[in-house]
Amino acid sequence: MDLKRIENAVREILAAVGEDPDREGLDETPRRVARMYQELFDGLNRDPADHLSATFVETYDELVVLRDIPFNSMCEHHLMPFEGKAHVAYLPDGQVIGISKLARVVDDFAHRPQVQERLTSQIADLLMEKLQAKGVAIVVEATHTCMTCRGIKKAGSIMVTSAVRGRCRSDARTRGEVMSLLHN
Repeated sequence: MDLKRIENAVREILAAVGEDPDREGLDETPRRVARMYQELFDGLNRDPADHLSATFVETYDELVVLRDIPFNSMCEHHLMPFEGKAHVAYLPDGQVIGISKLARVVDDFAHRPQVQERLTSQIADLLMEKLQAKGVAIVVEATHTCMTCRGIKKAGSIMVTSAVRGRCRSDARTRGEVMSLLHN
């Protein structure tokens, strides 16, 4: 990541809005923003699939659910944060993954310029592919500051997206069970 280039861009933005980027209080802002972007976009330098390489052979054939995984991301349309919770469920087919790995996958996809719909699908598709799961269901709930702090300014609104794959989609009973578990 080109931190110096980000710093220069932030200085230009400050000047463009009528501020003095050299005044006390703002003089370190370009450096701080560059470091912030480095942290918020660190998922660009990671492959979420790496977290799914070590699985455990297990004959468990019921749903595995991890709810309320907190995340934050950056809306690619406005470069404003959105944050919320991801709920992940999968139906294993002979192998399971450590639960912390599910949270790491969420973080790696979230820490990129992103839209919630894509984030939800990326998690589902990767789990289906790498775990060779019988089914996957992902529900993501988030508050978007691009909607709550600007534009229509509807504080308290929550966007919900879902991605359902395999038996979690095709089998009505499994779909009903997984959705009840994900929504508590």
